Amino acid sequence: MKAIVHTKYGPPDELGLKEVKKPVPKDNEVQIRIHATTVTTTDCNVRNFTFVPKLFLLPARLMFGVSVPRINILGIDLAGEIEAVGKDVKRFKKGDQVFGSPEPAFGAHAEYICIPENGSLAKKPSNMTWEEAASVPLAGNTALYFIRDQGKIHAGQKVLINGASGGIGTFAAQLSKYYGAEVTGVCSYANLEMVKSLGADKVIDYTKEDFTKNGEIYDVIFDVVGKTSFSRCKSLLKKKGVYLVNIIELPELIDRCYPLEQMAEAFRYVEKGHKKGNVVITI
Repeated sequence: MKAIVHTKYGPPDELGLKEVKKPVPKDNEVQIRIHATTVTTTDCNVRNFTFVPKLFLLPARLMFGVSVPRINILGIDLAGEIEAVGKDVKRFKKGDQVFGSPEPAFGAHAEYICIPENGSLAKKPSNMTWEEAASVPLAGNTALYFIRDQGKIHAGQKVLINGASGGIGTFAAQLSKYYGAEVTGVCSYANLEMVKSLGADKVIDYTKEDFTKNGEIYDVIFDVVGKTSFSRCKSLLKKKGVYLVNIIELPELIDRCYPLEQMAEAFRYVEKGHKKGNVVITI
């Protein structure tokens, strides 16, 4: 099968389209023919090895590989069709259209992958395209975790989302509105209208205005991109207000689609830091 492989840390040019062995499902696994995946900031960071604070550099190197990467195939979102199942699989059958994330992590930048049936996998809604489904798993679940489980956002609250135009931020804005909050989205000028279209009540262009100095008070501040700090935002929070920070922008808005053969170009685009939602790879 074809896969995008990287054998050393470095720029997108280190990625190569290669023929690798097609995985065979174990008894509890399903084999998926991948039709779409994504390129996220997390993929970029792992490829570059730029995401780890110096304090954790050594343990992370031991985990991901000291001099060469242990994870040779990146990709943390996928949508595809099941082509084979292990003998113990009960939840899925051949021909099921599914979406989800690899386990333990990565491996979706390829034509095929095997995932345990009880892993992060679900049947794809019939009204979603492959590209739409692939853009959901990581970003959508991460946003849901912060907005619903940690922020416990509910109707009548005021929520600010710093980084509202990225993969997680676009989901966070929509989920906050779904739960009835008044949403302020912080992004660049180029993305203001897009964030408004997601339901944001107010938008702030961070290149022209520092939201930490506008005098507004919020119930919840979600710093998706990790560009501010609790100390800077403390005065903006109500009593018992919640400050949430996502230290890694992981990657249902689709910004651009690239074929598998143009993976390096997709990585370069994501690393510019101005993507609107998700960058999808079709396979």
